[in-house]
Amino acid sequence: MIRAIDHINIVVADLPRSVRFYTKLLGFRLMREARLEGEWIDRIVGLSGVKGRVAYVVAPAGEPRIELLCYESPPGENFAANRRANTMGLRHIALRVDDIAAMTAKLRAAGVEVFSEPVHVPVGVVKHDQGEKTLVYFLDPDGVILELAQYR
Repeated sequence: MIRAIDHINIVVADLPRSVRFYTKLLGFRLMREARLEGEWIDRIVGLSGVKGRVAYVVAPAGEPRIELLCYESPPGENFAANRRANTMGLRHIALRVDDIAAMTAKLRAAGVEVFSEPVHVPVGVVKHDQGEKTLVYFLDPDGVILELAQYR
């Protein structure tokens, strides 16, 4: 039986850049960093000669943490289709905020690609215990789709 989500992994091209984005701009807290290499990590990820660095960040309200992983070897690819909301696979991570308008303005001021202004989900589409929902999508520095979600 699954007990909880432990962490979410995002592969990044530039670890310091991503740590700055998630901590300075989004307000996550850096928990720890580590170097990953050796037979054990090769076996886990199914690749050979893995060398990388990882940083764990967590939102102010706590877990689950996000694992920002930068592979030095073997190099990976960044597919443009991953920036589209309808591409198959894990497509976005939703981040809960108290003031979506202010956070969207902060993202835009920092030059972040934001898909739209915040959009209110019409009443009756999905009823959430937390109340009515407003959403906006944006991209992290590697083109990973993130979502701001505000409930009222």
